[in-house]
Amino acid sequence: MTIAPHQFWQQLAAAGTYDTAPAEGFAEVYPATLPDGRQVLLPIRVLPGGEDQAVASLILNQASFVLEDALADALTAKLKPFAPQVVIGVPTLGLPLAHGVARRLGHPRMVALGTSRKFWYRDELSEPLSSITTPGHSKRIYLDPRMLPLLENRRVALIDDVISTGSSLSAVLRLLAGCGIEPVVIGCAMLQSRRWEAPLAPWQDRILGVFATPRLVRAPAGGWHPEAQEEA
Repeated sequence: MTIAPHQFWQQLAAAGTYDTAPAEGFAEVYPATLPDGRQVLLPIRVLPGGEDQAVASLILNQASFVLEDALADALTAKLKPFAPQVVIGVPTLGLPLAHGVARRLGHPRMVALGTSRKFWYRDELSEPLSSITTPGHSKRIYLDPRMLPLLENRRVALIDDVISTGSSLSAVLRLLAGCGIEPVVIGCAMLQSRRWEAPLAPWQDRILGVFATPRLVRAPAGGWHPEAQEEA
């Protein structure tokens, strides 16, 4: 199956449209399944440093509004039992999802973290940040000090687009912990592989994704298959 790059993340297919475990492996796309059974095709991206490992990719700010709404609907349903009083969005791709979830929860606003330092920000309200999608790129994550009154003594939901290795989310959690803030739940659109489980072990029972995708390895015949530990 061949899809033009600009066509990814645009359509939702009916349940069962795509085979989720083809014997020959996946070629260029991976079908992720939402809680209601609908499917979305994700491009398979080869990871830096080799040609034998890959992941399914979701770039939320390039997705259609139809998909963005479906993800926000599904994540809101998962978060409601935790009764969050305020939503924090992780930049940059977690922000549209956090916005959608906050609106669906009936909140008047959400709190956005940032990676651009405004002149009134304070260094102690920041942490170094890294991501699987931006290897070798150093930046920091900041909390606007003016937002602290919105978060103190509140039930906080932390929202990101994708949780992969857990490194960027760990930085965000350290930042919030330094402010005395402990989220009651952490939500995302996609749990990408299981590499995040060990770094975020204390939080596992509070981490929820709309769907999960495995790390993929290339078979000798050329197809992509879930890594063995991902199938455990």
